[in-house]
Amino acid sequence: MMKALVTSTSPRSASAAVGPPGDARSEGSALLRAGVLAFGGSIGPTALHAHHTVQIVAACTPVIVVDASGIRHQGTHVIVPADAPHRIAAGAERGTAIYLDPETVAGAAADRRAHTYGWADSAHSLPVDPTGAALADVVADVVRDLQHDEHHTGNPARHAAVTEALGLLPTLIRNGPIRGTDVARRLGISATRLTHLFTEQMGIPMRPYILWLRLHVAVTRVRSGDDLTAAARAAGFADSAQLTRTCRRIFGLPPTALGSHVDWDLGDEP
Repeated sequence: MMKALVTSTSPRSASAAVGPPGDARSEGSALLRAGVLAFGGSIGPTALHAHHTVQIVAACTPVIVVDASGIRHQGTHVIVPADAPHRIAAGAERGTAIYLDPETVAGAAADRRAHTYGWADSAHSLPVDPTGAALADVVADVVRDLQHDEHHTGNPARHAAVTEALGLLPTLIRNGPIRGTDVARRLGISATRLTHLFTEQMGIPMRPYILWLRLHVAVTRVRSGDDLTAAARAAGFADSAQLTRTCRRIFGLPPTALGSHVDWDLGDEP
């Protein structure tokens, strides 16, 4: 089952990895969970673009991120708020790029830090060490630090309705659009109650969780050899064009950048 934000799966080493944030053709390591996408390795320059996820760029040497107004944000840790146009003017030979859904606890906290303290405020930097830590460990440390802002501890005793929903969703997504009310009806619980429980216990609302689950299926299918059309349909997208639009809106990247030339840690199969 796809886990939200962090993983208990044994992490793969991110050593000597080169990631695709600046060059989708280069090799690297990557991690995908509900609410988070991460790359480890080199960070190259990009053109001006925007995406819905909050992006954290961390490197051993300072990177320079330029916003739409031409302001330069320079540091070893830069947080780009959700939907903010930006470009990477100077990257680094080794670093980490983490994309967080702004509707998650961690993503909302990261977005707030960027708006409150600035994109490259060293006094509020995150615990990102791209020198040797496994990518899964880096992501887990960052998420825990951000969740601390919200005093979010999660609920270790998962409600049966949430467990049932998690088991049901992977099958439902292949049939097209899913409404929370339909899931709730199948489980015999009110939509309001299910929405509250799911958000509280998973750290991400059901609607964006479903979207990330679709992306997880699509990436898995591409990695297995499917073309974009087949991968998109298997994940419940109307066609490859919808999958491409979704990836560009969320990450500022085409799905081809997510599906190849990196060593993926996809966690448990949905």
